[in-house]
Amino acid sequence: MSKETVKNRGWQVVIAGTGINLALGVLYAYSMLKGEIGKLFEGAGDPYATACLAFALSMIIGGKMQDKVGPRLTAIVGGLMVGAGFILCSQTSSYWGWILGFGVMAGLGFGFGYSAATPPALKWFSSAKTGLIAGIVVAGFGIAPVYLAPVAKGLLASYGLHQTMMILGIAFIVIVCGMALMVVNPPAGYVPAEAPAKGATAAKKVAVEDKTPGQMLKDGRFYACWLTYFIGAGAGLMVIGSIAGLAKQSMGEMAFIAVCVMSVGNASGRVIAGVLSDKIGRAATLTIMLVFQAALMFAAIPVVSGNSSAVLVTLLATFIGFNYGTNLSLFPSFAKDYWGSANYGLNYGMLFSAWGVGAFVLVKLSAFLSGKFGGMSTSFGVAGVMLLVGAMMALSLRPKKAAVPATATEPIYAEEEDMVLQQAND
Repeated sequence: MSKETVKNRGWQVVIAGTGINLALGVLYAYSMLKGEIGKLFEGAGDPYATACLAFALSMIIGGKMQDKVGPRLTAIVGGLMVGAGFILCSQTSSYWGWILGFGVMAGLGFGFGYSAATPPALKWFSSAKTGLIAGIVVAGFGIAPVYLAPVAKGLLASYGLHQTMMILGIAFIVIVCGMALMVVNPPAGYVPAEAPAKGATAAKKVAVEDKTPGQMLKDGRFYACWLTYFIGAGAGLMVIGSIAGLAKQSMGEMAFIAVCVMSVGNASGRVIAGVLSDKIGRAATLTIMLVFQAALMFAAIPVVSGNSSAVLVTLLATFIGFNYGTNLSLFPSFAKDYWGSANYGLNYGMLFSAWGVGAFVLVKLSAFLSGKFGGMSTSFGVAGVMLLVGAMMALSLRPKKAAVPATATEPIYAEEEDMVLQQAND
């Protein structure tokens, strides 16, 4: 055996993926733009809903693309599309112009960039760190409004909506495309070093065979995951998009603080749930989160029914954001646990469609309920009931604790900082 040592780029890819998501997370800061957009045309929430749907669709296309040509080019395409969409919005005041620019072009770009960030990062690390790594990378998307909300507020005050969109569009092209240059898959046959098993844990280690999308669609767990994801993400988004409006009633021009705090909760939920799920399992973590979120929805009804204090609204936003964020690290981990790494981009892209459909359908439902009954109370109640149903469904999920990708090639083993390429000399 001869050994060739090659630098492990795992943490480089994690940092780059997180950076890409920090830019693409502008989607969650849409509520800061919504007021100005509403001055241009009615239906100011429609570009956001369209972007969520396009995001989910392009996760499938982008996932397949990154599986075939690699994550770097996929992320660059995403950055260019988001930037171009924002620049188009900077040149138009029409409803359909914003639907095309923000909803379709930027929405598709979000999916291409997002689909290229997490899969390569997960491939560099062992199954013992799946939840942690997924949580860190996707946390960038969740925490983005912490800086984007005040930046957007300042830009809007200084330059107005159209110039703000131009500035953000150019910035996103530079940031996403620059970070994309650091994103790379491990070489074929790479097997990350597993953490040493302790006690009885060693007996529980199970090999996971890589599954094609067709095989995944024959697995009943895919549909259980999809429906639970639809509920967990969609129910959260039913109310998250209205947090800025609720906060404005009690906080006035300082409402962006509630959006920032909610984003901290969102990002924290992604990391903490990822770490916790590595310890107690994905299904247990998901069930706890869904029950907690349902309880918050019911507790929020009297809060949103009257003039509540800024502190209560901020706390509510924080914990709802926290629980919502857990979905975005748990379900990528489910996908790797169940169906392996070889086709991870496309497989998770198909599962992620639940997020987009949930966002589109349930955000529309929330708007309908608010218009029919007045206020957000009914939306919170419906979301709470749906989350309890999701918690019962989560009990059926049994993710495997360890994922060792099957491969037909000679394995390439990784150690803590370096990986060793082992080739037999005949």
